[in-house]
Amino acid sequence: MLVVELAALRLLAPYLGLTLETSTIVIGIALAAIATGSWAGGRAADIMPPRRALGPLLAISGVAVAATPFVVRAAGETAGSGAALLMAIVAILVPGALLSAVSPMVTKLVLTDLAETGSVVGRLSGIGTVGAIAGTVLTGFVFLAALPVSSVLVATGVLLVLAAAAVEVAVRGARAAVVPLVLLVPGALGAAYGPGRCEAETVYHCAQVQVDPARESGRVLVLDSLRHSYVDLDDPTHLEFQYVQALAGVADTAFPAGEPLDAYHLGGGGLTFPRYLERVRPGTVSVVSEIDRGVLEIDERDLGLVTGPALDVRIEDARLGLRSLDTDSRDLVVGDAFGGISVPWHLTTREALTDVRRVVRPGGIYAANLIDFAPLSFARAELATMRTVFEHVAVAADAATLGREVGSGGNVVAIASDEPLDLEALRSGFAAQGLAWEVVQGDELDTWIGDSPVLTDDFAPVDQLLTPYPSARRPVA
Repeated sequence: MLVVELAALRLLAPYLGLTLETSTIVIGIALAAIATGSWAGGRAADIMPPRRALGPLLAISGVAVAATPFVVRAAGETAGSGAALLMAIVAILVPGALLSAVSPMVTKLVLTDLAETGSVVGRLSGIGTVGAIAGTVLTGFVFLAALPVSSVLVATGVLLVLAAAAVEVAVRGARAAVVPLVLLVPGALGAAYGPGRCEAETVYHCAQVQVDPARESGRVLVLDSLRHSYVDLDDPTHLEFQYVQALAGVADTAFPAGEPLDAYHLGGGGLTFPRYLERVRPGTVSVVSEIDRGVLEIDERDLGLVTGPALDVRIEDARLGLRSLDTDSRDLVVGDAFGGISVPWHLTTREALTDVRRVVRPGGIYAANLIDFAPLSFARAELATMRTVFEHVAVAADAATLGREVGSGGNVVAIASDEPLDLEALRSGFAAQGLAWEVVQGDELDTWIGDSPVLTDDFAPVDQLLTPYPSARRPVA
């Protein structure tokens, strides 16, 4: 049950994002399945022979688990996030309820003396809890780290069906084991070869690399539902996404042309911007904290990435990576880490930004890519938070994204420094990149932020502040 629950979070990420809401939904469905199965299993145990029900319960749940990747991804790819959620509910409820019905039936079988009720129920509860711990730890630290989600669920389904076959042999004889084994075939084939499969499943993402039909050397790194990076294999200075162009505009105006920089990047993705800096500013040293080793492997295999002293990619959480940097060691810090469309909450808080300020040299710049949609509650809160840490803060985006058009939104770049920001220079830098972006600071920024809350380690409701984006207009991370 716990294996299915944790794997379901990964299956839903491409369609619903890795948010607190997604986790809450999955946990709630799992608990509903446990409650339903326990109640129904207890009632059934009182009106039918429990021994003969165990095999069918395990067999049907095994088939359902093995088919889960197929049904969820097929629904998500063909009908969108709503259908994926509906299929996930079914995929968790069905095997969850069936598996939860096993415990009361086993209890009925084992309980032969009412005088031993407490010890029997307590013993079985303890065994179940140990199993839940094993399922959680092994799935989180071993299974999902070593195997694709599809393989984990298919293997779990196979084990359940094998357990069902063993029970059927003991209860009904060898011939009875044929039925559950045959039922496994369509579920396994569907999960392994059905639509919506990932080109590569990393520890955190369903990943694929798409070729740009308009540019032979262009490649798009897609993680879950988002286009995270665009990389030109022949020309690192080609910046396709506007937010990367904006980051380049910030760097080009804040530092003399061609001057090498010491840069730090929270989040890697396709490492488009570090490669750009390396090309246009020879001698630049970029340290990158990328939490997903699988993404780095895709970068090296499919996107032509070559790491070295000038481009140091570290597999680590960005908050921890930030702590390891020396004080006043970076000219430029770039925030570009995402889980779905959301910046991981622990990178948005005043405490995290205080560490960013510690790392940035006097006169240095912090520039962060954010995603939000009207009314831009998260973006405003993040700017309010940055303003409590840095002396000078600005926000840049096109007029529509800044919220001046109803239903608008997309990428926003926040800029912070302890030195005054030259708005006209920033606008010129954006224009040089082909962007007609606006820059807001000072009193206008105060009005734009309004009474937005300051995010702290003790209070950072990023998922709740972030407005879900329309499926027809997806931003890039």
